[in-house]
Amino acid sequence: MQQIPPLIQALSFAGALLILFGYAGEQFGWLSSRRVFYNVVNAAGSAILGVIALRPFQLGFVILEFTWAAISLWALARIFRQKRSA
Repeated sequence: MQQIPPLIQALSFAGALLILFGYAGEQFGWLSSRRVFYNVVNAAGSAILGVIALRPFQLGFVILEFTWAAISLWALARIFRQKRSA
């Protein structure tokens, strides 16, 4: 079995924590999915995990994480467009 380097483990842990923090925050009412911070933590966490899933390549995780990041970035763009037009 291949050993995963400690740095990759730490980054993976940080990415998962970011996503879980955003999810728990939304569920418990601490964060709003329509706010910048929520979408930033989701985009960052999922991008980190997506990059890690590239090697060794894990198709399901790559699709999941990069799609999650793209949706979060789309939500951020929507928020900034609304602020600019307000």
